[in-house]
Amino acid sequence: MISMERAVRLTAVVTHEGDWYVARALEVEVTSQGPSVEESLANLREALELYFEDEPIPAASVDGPIVAPVDIRLSA
Repeated sequence: MISMERAVRLTAVVTHEGDWYVARALEVEVTSQGPSVEESLANLREALELYFEDEPIPAASVDGPIVAPVDIRLSA
């Protein structure tokens, strides 16, 4: 049996929430956490590898997702 591997690049966003760093993949709804940015991303990689054991890999976009800040005004 021949094992075929391929690299897939996804986009992650990491936020600091309480004592944890939370890493989210933008292309699929997979999230993980860790006590540091590096550990949250390592945990996200593992979670994504497990996720894609049962799910198809998303169609790759040439440019990837657009990530942009959004400014809003709120009443004080």
